[in-house]
Amino acid sequence: MKTPPVSANTVWHHATVTRSRREAKNGHRGAIIWFTGFSGAGKSTLAHAVEETLHQRGCHTFVLDGDNVRHGLCGDLGFSARDREENIRRIGEMAKLFMEAGVIVLTAFISPFRADRARVRGMVEHGDFMEIYCDSTIEVCESRDVKGLYRKARAGQIADFTGISSPYEAPENPELAVNTGGMKLEACVEQVLSAMANRGIVKDS
Repeated sequence: MKTPPVSANTVWHHATVTRSRREAKNGHRGAIIWFTGFSGAGKSTLAHAVEETLHQRGCHTFVLDGDNVRHGLCGDLGFSARDREENIRRIGEMAKLFMEAGVIVLTAFISPFRADRARVRGMVEHGDFMEIYCDSTIEVCESRDVKGLYRKARAGQIADFTGISSPYEAPENPELAVNTGGMKLEACVEQVLSAMANRGIVKDS
């Protein structure tokens, strides 16, 4: 994994309002909950459903969604392997900032390469990053195809499409694998919340 260049003539400024003080005020830890899986696996749906429950419990949350981020922060990137790597690097840095602010940040990105996900994990301390694998077969994802992307990829209209013309490297040891291809949404949400409680990110309901 390449280390990105560091800007010259910069010094890290340490704030008096620390992460621990923010977390104490929020009543929960900051954390990165990283949802990964094929397009159509249910990453965004699950992330937003988890956020809704956490929000109702009074938690400070934010969802970073793949398509939304590419409208702005990563609007200059395509879908080549190099651009995908840079996309995830930027998301990782932004997610880390949210976490330092005491926020539970939930990210919904295909993030197909293990090395890119490992790089984000390595940006933070142990226990701050939870990898949630939205486990759904490519056949189920393609049958959903709410955006019509698989159809276009099969027709050769989209290059470098994960699962069709570009590989997906499933997590080998995720903190949680959720059967989003077969389980109901409510059950998936409960699995994620339980795993977060076990990690001490939030209190068990």
